[in-house]
Amino acid sequence: MAQYADLPVNPEGKLARNIVHFARALRHAGLPVGPGRVVEAVRAVEAAGFSEKADFYWTLHACFVSRPEHRAIFGQVFRLYWRDPQFLEHMMSMMLPALRGVQEEHKARSAERRAAEALLAEAETPPPPPPPEEGEEMVEFDATLTFSADEKLRAQDFEQMSAAEAEAAKRAIARLELPVQPIASRRTRAAPRGHVPDWRGTMRAAMRTGGDVRGLAMRERRERWPNLVVLCDISGSMSSYSRMLLHFLHAAANAKGAGWAKVHAFTLGTRLTNITRHLATRDVDAALAAAGREARDWEGGTRLGATLDEFNRTWSRRVLGQGAVVLLITDGLDRDDPALLGRAAERLALSSRRLIWLNPLLRWDGFAPKAGGIRALLPHVDVFRAAHNINSLEELSAALTRTGDTGEKTRLMRLLDR
Repeated sequence: MAQYADLPVNPEGKLARNIVHFARALRHAGLPVGPGRVVEAVRAVEAAGFSEKADFYWTLHACFVSRPEHRAIFGQVFRLYWRDPQFLEHMMSMMLPALRGVQEEHKARSAERRAAEALLAEAETPPPPPPPEEGEEMVEFDATLTFSADEKLRAQDFEQMSAAEAEAAKRAIARLELPVQPIASRRTRAAPRGHVPDWRGTMRAAMRTGGDVRGLAMRERRERWPNLVVLCDISGSMSSYSRMLLHFLHAAANAKGAGWAKVHAFTLGTRLTNITRHLATRDVDAALAAAGREARDWEGGTRLGATLDEFNRTWSRRVLGQGAVVLLITDGLDRDDPALLGRAAERLALSSRRLIWLNPLLRWDGFAPKAGGIRALLPHVDVFRAAHNINSLEELSAALTRTGDTGEKTRLMRLLDR
C-alpha cells in the first residue's frame, strides 16, 4: 500500500501546474505520459475533489499508470514529489554512494532511484551566459582536434564515470548487439539446391515413375543457434565493471531476433549463483536488483577456482551442450590454488565451443600476465579481450563474427613462453 503525504491546498491555486510538473517527473522516470493524460488528470482531480489523500493518489494513479510494472515507480515519484516528510532523507540516499560496512546503509530500490533522478531532472538549469556587449571581444576556441561528448563517453573507463555518465553509458550499451553465427548441424533437410545427395528421396521419386530416375533429390545441412553462457566475477575489484556488463548481457538476453538459443548467466564470488531467470525480466533495473538480492556475495571476495569447478560439476552438462559460447568476465586476481583454477578452466574450455575471456585490466598498455590466476587461465581461453568501456564492448560484438580473432592472447602467450 502506498504511503500518502499531507497535501495542503495551495492558496494561490497552482494545483494544475503542480500536476503538470508531476507528470514531467513521471515521464523522466520512464512512464509513457503524454499531454492527453495530463489534461485527463487535471479534469479527474477537479471532478473527484481534493479532500482525501487516498482519493487524490488513486485518481492520479488511474490516469498515469497503464502497466503493472509502472506502479512502483509511480508510488515512489508520488511520495517524493508531494511533500513527503522524509523527502530529504530519501533524496540523500539516492545521491550518496552506497557503502558496505559493519552497518548496512539504506540502499534505494530501482524505482526509488529512477524517481529521484526524474525529480532532479526537473530542476532548472542555469541560464546561458549573456552575449558580449558592444566593443567586447568574443573568445573563440579551435575544436578541430577535440572529441565529441559521445566519443569521449565511449572511450571513458566505466570505473571513472560519474552518475550521469554511467546512466548515459547504460542507455548506449542497451543499443549494442551481441551477434552470433549459426552452427551447421549434422542433420539435413530436403532442399532443391542442396549439396548432399538424397538417395532415399531419389528412389522414392523413381518408384512413382516406374523406376525411371529423372533427377537426384538433394539435401542441405540444418542450422541451429548456440547458447550463450556468462560467468561474471562480482568481487570488489570487479563491481563497477560487472554492473555495466550485466546491463549489456540483459540487453542481449532480451533482444528480439538476436539468434542465441538461450542466455544463461552466473555470478562468481565466494560462491556460484545462477541469475538466469532474473535477466529474463524486461525492466533492467528490476532485473539487476533481483540478481543483486540473489547473489549475496556481491563486492566480496573471489574464489575463481572453486566456483568454476562447481560450475563444471553442477551446470556444465545442462547449459554447455550443443556448442555453447562462454563469456568469462573476470580480472583473474584469485587467491585460490592456481592449479585448481587451471584444471577448472581446461575442463570449461573442452566443454564449450568457444571460451572468451573479458578482462578490464587489459586496458593498461603495459599489462603482462604476472598474477598466478591470469597465468593459469590464459592458455585455455580462445579469445582474450578488454571490457572496460563502450568501445571495447563494440569490438567484442564484432569479434564474435570473426572465428580467427584471438584478441591479445597471442601476444601474452609469447610473454608466458619467455
